[in-house]
Amino acid sequence: MNTNGASTSTGVGSVDQTAPRRNSKRPKYSKFTQQELPACKPILTPQWVIGAFVLVGIIFIPIGVASLLASRDVVEIVDRYESDCIPPGFKTDKLAYIQNDSLSKTCRRSLTVPKHMKQPIYVYYQLDNFYQNHRRYVKSRNDAQLRDRNKQNETSGCDPEDRSNGSPIVPCGLIAWSLFNDTYSFSRNNKSLNVNTKGISWKSDRDHKFGDDVFPKNFQNGTLVGGGKLDPNKPLSEQENLIVWMRTAALPTFRKLYGKIEVDLQANEQITVVLENNYNTYRFNGKKKLVLSTTTWLGGKNDFLGIAYLTIGALCFFLALAFIVVYLVKPRKLGDPSYLSWNRNPGGH
Repeated sequence: MNTNGASTSTGVGSVDQTAPRRNSKRPKYSKFTQQELPACKPILTPQWVIGAFVLVGIIFIPIGVASLLASRDVVEIVDRYESDCIPPGFKTDKLAYIQNDSLSKTCRRSLTVPKHMKQPIYVYYQLDNFYQNHRRYVKSRNDAQLRDRNKQNETSGCDPEDRSNGSPIVPCGLIAWSLFNDTYSFSRNNKSLNVNTKGISWKSDRDHKFGDDVFPKNFQNGTLVGGGKLDPNKPLSEQENLIVWMRTAALPTFRKLYGKIEVDLQANEQITVVLENNYNTYRFNGKKKLVLSTTTWLGGKNDFLGIAYLTIGALCFFLALAFIVVYLVKPRKLGDPSYLSWNRNPGGH
């Protein structure tokens, strides 16, 4: 065997230096692509956990107390009237009364102011058991028609209230057709109280969803009238009762703004309300309520927010106390890293 001779063949593991090098898809080296950036792995020691729970409790409980106090400062008058405004002869057949257009629907109510009410006093109507969130009801409108005068013939999605006598209905759809039409007038000491109905809708709705050149046309002219009528001489952007109504509610019990009383009401004053009980809630056992309410920095009367903050704050204090007891009964050994998951062997010992 000649061991000194030069080998003319390449071995299996050798690399041919003359072969062209294949382009690599490996990214350029950096600490980011190789996941070598500095990282923080916080260890939740008992002190940190207990401190966090105590801090949340200290923050949430005062907020909850302030929210409850603000809600309790709201003065609210709620008057349910759908049953009381039915004449005695129609108590057993309320539907026949509300559907009879020849009968007077005028009803007088007397409200007592429980505490001093500072202006502005917001007037709402509240409906119960009215499902404005029904899928077919919510979709029964045409937004393009509401915005643009040139698209008044577009009534897609408005069925069955899309056309009447062969002409398009403006505004079309079940939402507009079922417009709330009870009316209220207020007086105090035989002097009328003005209710301002301007500015009760969202400005974005007036400016962008309802055109100032779109006027009601052929509205409520069918054989079955759903609710209120609209002034054909006023553009939709100025008919704010319609704009408020067409922002559908998410729940079956809801309030919608009717107007604002811009004078103070004193405690124990008697407010006389003359209302027209026109809206038919009797077919579906709905309830109607008239609400007068003041507001605070938090808004209207709502105890839920304050109760939620207090509940979470109290729960955090309870958990902090529980962790303190556990830590005192069975403290963790300081300086012992064996409790860390990455310091345990696969056997878990």
